[in-house]
Amino acid sequence: MSNMQQNRQFMQCHDLRSAIEKSDQVQGIESPAPGNAVTGKLISLPPFTGIDKNRTYAELLDIRRSIKAYEDKPISAEQLGFILWSAQGAQAYKNEKSRTGTFRPTPIGGGLHPFETYIAVKHVTGLTPGLYRYVPLENVGEKQVSLEMMGTLDDYENKIATMLAGQKWVSKASAVLFFSCAPYRAEWRYGESAHRITLIGLGHVGQNVMLSAAAVGLGSCCLASYDQQLCDKTLGLDGVDEYTVYISAIG
Repeated sequence: MSNMQQNRQFMQCHDLRSAIEKSDQVQGIESPAPGNAVTGKLISLPPFTGIDKNRTYAELLDIRRSIKAYEDKPISAEQLGFILWSAQGAQAYKNEKSRTGTFRPTPIGGGLHPFETYIAVKHVTGLTPGLYRYVPLENVGEKQVSLEMMGTLDDYENKIATMLAGQKWVSKASAVLFFSCAPYRAEWRYGESAHRITLIGLGHVGQNVMLSAAAVGLGSCCLASYDQQLCDKTLGLDGVDEYTVYISAIG
């Protein structure tokens, strides 16, 4: 079978029930942690409830476009917070006792959400330029966003352009979101079917980012071309149990 045929088969659903019946969840293995542990300084962004997002859904669908040219001026912390929350904000635990899933603005199988969101900040009001991670489980049920400070990015524009396969325009964006996948969070329940389900959920995340950026008057563009090893290394990922899967530029 050719690689093309294998990839086509990957997109198809093959006996999901059987995959679940053989999963670690059914075998009684304890569920993985729903998010990475916090090891750095936590920063709370201002509440985003007051920002102007008074557009109808039909208007958002009309104006959403992939934007690759950005003005050299900052976006607000409130705008960034709203976009992050709309993509991965934790609204409630599906099972408060076991905490094995969360309800979020974006749907995914089992509510398992195997994604982490890292943010390369260039121009965001109130934030020092550098690398951050969104920590949604710090504010379950709240419209509040907490970030973990990860460090700085030396030679920012060249670094971002190199990470993103020479796409220099991305380095002009006010912020760049890097979505990673921690696959076992989904594999625990869905076994070998987890990866297809995860990619479907990733599409939901990207669409919410773009619609929410449009809602607050910003441009955005999602990217699937990047240097896998360099992105993983820069974000501190091992490339096996967590790795980069998607990028969104905002400005």
